[in-house]
Amino acid sequence: MIYIVNKSNKPDYNIALEEYCFKKLLHHDKVFILWINEPAIIVGKHQNTIEEINSEYVKQNGIHVVRRISGGGAVYHDHNNLNYTIISNEDKGADFDFKTFSKPVIDTLADLGVKAEFTGRNDLVIDGKKICGNAQAYIQGRVMHHGCLLFDTDLTVLSKALEAPKDKIESRSVKSVRSVVDNILPNLPEKISVDEFSDKLLEHMKSKFPEMKEYVFSEEELAEIENLRATKFGTWEWNYGHSPKFDIERQSRYTAGKIQVFADVKNSVIQQIRFYGTFFGNNSNLSEVENALVGIKYTPEDVREALSAIEFNHYFAGFSLDELTEAIVG
Repeated sequence: MIYIVNKSNKPDYNIALEEYCFKKLLHHDKVFILWINEPAIIVGKHQNTIEEINSEYVKQNGIHVVRRISGGGAVYHDHNNLNYTIISNEDKGADFDFKTFSKPVIDTLADLGVKAEFTGRNDLVIDGKKICGNAQAYIQGRVMHHGCLLFDTDLTVLSKALEAPKDKIESRSVKSVRSVVDNILPNLPEKISVDEFSDKLLEHMKSKFPEMKEYVFSEEELAEIENLRATKFGTWEWNYGHSPKFDIERQSRYTAGKIQVFADVKNSVIQQIRFYGTFFGNNSNLSEVENALVGIKYTPEDVREALSAIEFNHYFAGFSLDELTEAIVG
């Protein structure tokens, strides 16, 4: 196992570094990364960015907007928010185990005199208030789990930045779930800085994995990460893309997550279809599902039959065939 203490505060670079470790450092079966971003909103892979942010406020306050490669909802980062990433080679199937990957944080907080609990689908709470949201990406037997720890984050800015103006966004839009949140610092018996908290979490990981060693990137690797930032995570095309404009728009919410469907239907046949939402999946590339539905009659029976012919749970973890069909056509 290796660990990386990433000193960069640039959101697009840090997300690029994460992806590089996830997809390129395959000879390391476990990777642990700690990182802090300057003010930024990190949106989920399948979200429609303009429906998640207060665009005017974000622009006025110089808040970065970057899309990650995992599902889930939008989160706010600043200099007093600690992010951690655990990458692991293990086959989890369709159901991700968020709780196991969250245990290092729970144990570290316990050492500091705070009881944190895992609740719901992917949250950590203290006294019922959310202090950490988690997300995961999965590819070819490799899981990337990352958590966004609210240590001493400016919650006023968080609330304003993630509040999309109601007069610009239709109420039908699928948005992130806004939970009651809290910072870790006020709950600590002894006050420490976010950097000291980061050190405590790293110390816990070292005690749990004594063989863990620090990994230092080569100049070639750093250049590749920077190229990934410049060509993907630093671009408008990736972070915003084009807003969907389709004939039919549907939204649904299930236990496994929220889903928004945009379908271009002509003569009762699906011409094009796109999915947005907070769902997770083993494969974040939804083109197989979208292509499988093109040319299919827009009826529950035909959509259900098309979905049953593919491994749809690889893309929509935890959804039943009935739920996914209902989300698309009702």
